Amino acid sequence: MRKLVVDFVLDVGYQLELFGQVLRSLPSTLRRRTLVADQLFQAGIRVVHVVLLVGLFIGMIVSLQTGLELSRFGQQDQIGTIVALSMCREMGPFITATILAATVGSALAAELGTMAVSEELAALEVMSIDRVSFLILPRVVALAVMAPLLTVLCDAISIVGGGFIASSQLNVGLALYYDSAFDALKDTNFPLGLPKDVYSGLIKAFTFGLVVAVISCAAGLKARQGALGVGNATRQAVRDSIIAIIVFNYFLSWFFFQI
Repeated sequence: MRKLVVDFVLDVGYQLELFGQVLRSLPSTLRRRTLVADQLFQAGIRVVHVVLLVGLFIGMIVSLQTGLELSRFGQQDQIGTIVALSMCREMGPFITATILAATVGSALAAELGTMAVSEELAALEVMSIDRVSFLILPRVVALAVMAPLLTVLCDAISIVGGGFIASSQLNVGLALYYDSAFDALKDTNFPLGLPKDVYSGLIKAFTFGLVVAVISCAAGLKARQGALGVGNATRQAVRDSIIAIIVFNYFLSWFFFQI
């Protein structure tokens, strides 16, 4: 038990140290713009279809399950409001971050882990190349940028999917559904016209993107013992990322509930 606690503390400390190094390397982002652009493609374009497919069916599920219960009380006209707010506030950021952890995070850990066990990282140090600025910074920036953008797509397609179920299975007109959904996503009190549910979800997505990138990169950099170590690093990256997403989700939800 003591060893598990010590290992956990050491892992968290290493991840925080790596995050601090990334922050110090931020001024070199423009100089690494080509690498950042490549990582934006890897972390965004290549997983768009997965996010859209999962978001579509999640929206359909939420609409169906919620609509069946609301129909018992004759309140099925509220389906649009519930689907829009639940996806933008909670489900959209969480689902997107989980997909990124399983696809992009595992790939980052495997890629960096392979470089670690094949001593490519040591070669970079010999050539006096800052591995954080060269390898880690582009990946962290790319995930932090793409997570909110993919979340917006997930939210939008889930609302569309919910509308399909509302009209075909629950006898709710599309006009009524979309009117209630759009009304729920309007807030004239906020400068950008967005309700707290929307901007809190985007902030969550940005945070989740940072968390997944840092944890995955840290796991890859610490990989040892050949192919076995790469496999262990990949498994650790996905496991720790999902756990961290859930933990951060709770604390961010509590924070936004307080303000």
